[in-house]
Amino acid sequence: MYSRILSTGHFVPERILTNRDLEQMVNTSDEWIQSRTGIRERHIVSDGETNLDLCEQAARRALEAADLTPQDLDLILVATTTPNQVFPNMGVLLQERLGGHGYACFSLEAACAGFIYALSVANSMIQTRQIQRALVIGGETLSRITDYTDRSTCILFGDGAGAVILEGAEEAGILSVRIHADGMHKDLLYFPSGISQGFDRLRGKRDFIQMRGNEVFRVAVNTLCQIAQETLDAAGMSPDELSWLVPHQANLRIIEAIARKLALPMERVVLTIGEHGNTSTASIPMALDVAVRDGRIQRGQLLLFEAFGGGFTWGSALVRF
Repeated sequence: MYSRILSTGHFVPERILTNRDLEQMVNTSDEWIQSRTGIRERHIVSDGETNLDLCEQAARRALEAADLTPQDLDLILVATTTPNQVFPNMGVLLQERLGGHGYACFSLEAACAGFIYALSVANSMIQTRQIQRALVIGGETLSRITDYTDRSTCILFGDGAGAVILEGAEEAGILSVRIHADGMHKDLLYFPSGISQGFDRLRGKRDFIQMRGNEVFRVAVNTLCQIAQETLDAAGMSPDELSWLVPHQANLRIIEAIARKLALPMERVVLTIGEHGNTSTASIPMALDVAVRDGRIQRGQLLLFEAFGGGFTWGSALVRF
């Protein structure tokens, strides 16, 4: 038994925060942001809008594209660092919102690499015949944990959700998945507080994403280049066989460095960072859906996903679409 991607979907909030808007908030400029990140704008949730709202709409679009109902699923797996609440988990909340019943639902947290981790878990469950069909989602509302007085981080992050439906197949769609982590780098990109040790905002202040950008950049480039090749090697394939690179949309310079390492022209890289910014777990499925719906990605093409996130966590997947 193998798994394949049956359909895709994504959703972003209506509200847009542009670089020009950020110029009025912190000491930065549109030219500076674009030259260093490739980001022009990002979508952020409005008051009262939640991660669950975004995940629901992405899920409904993926279900519609596959001509399925929520009860046709055997699993909902949501990768996120910004759940609506501690419990029930986001998978359960989404199942209830969609109107499904009875099947397994859970959430997974691996920062920006979360979607690759979730894809790996769902793929393994299909391969071992525990399930036949899974809804896998990456969804984030990073604006809720972003400090808009910190120009080094507030320029980066946006909100959104992306979804894929995996199903069992006789021929492999997911050809190779590799996931890794190294806690040695935990202090380079992190969110300081949590339930067990306490939220600082409950003590009179609010915590935000913390990042040492230059060090993250160096580790990310080296790590992602290595895992991209590892994933290709595991499937016995070479970079020149790739149709598209669908990377985590963190920083244009990181993406360009990986494309150079793979000798892949930028014309074969799916880029949505300009419009979406860094949406963490959501960025790969969002970019995938954009390219599927505009016709660039076609059935039978070979895709490489790769992502790197706080922890550090990283992962890559080779997919025959």
